[in-house]
Amino acid sequence: MKPFDLQRAEPGRHPRLEAALATVNRDFAAALPDQPPLALMVWEEQVYVAVSDGSWHHDGLQEPDADAPDDLALGLVADAAQETVADRLRRAWPVCPSHGTGTHLRPEGTTADWEGWGEDGSERLVWWCGGGAAGDCHDLAAVGELTGALTRP
Repeated sequence: MKPFDLQRAEPGRHPRLEAALATVNRDFAAALPDQPPLALMVWEEQVYVAVSDGSWHHDGLQEPDADAPDDLALGLVADAAQETVADRLRRAWPVCPSHGTGTHLRPEGTTADWEGWGEDGSERLVWWCGGGAAGDCHDLAAVGELTGALTRP
């Protein structure tokens, strides 16, 4: 989607979302080094995580309240980034190098039978892999720390 009046977010206007995007962009650059970084775009009062042409695919975001946990903003941006990359670039991201499958945003240490988010949104967020046919699920890397997981021997 790309409305006519979509604008790049003004620096400093959405500080928590900007900080979260900087973290997510470290992972984006690690996995897709030939792609330009993701950007925050604004339309009316909504913020979107967009690819380099300004297009996105997710519901608009709002800057979290100052008293909300930092992982709330990180989760919102990481989730929106995954949706946008899948739809606009037509690829799973990030991908587990051991299993060749797309990962999912989850709280650290979840298992295959995990059923949903906690109430406070203060979990450490990771890229979680469902594993191969044997179901050997695992945390691939904390969001923002994907580089180390992709360069392991």
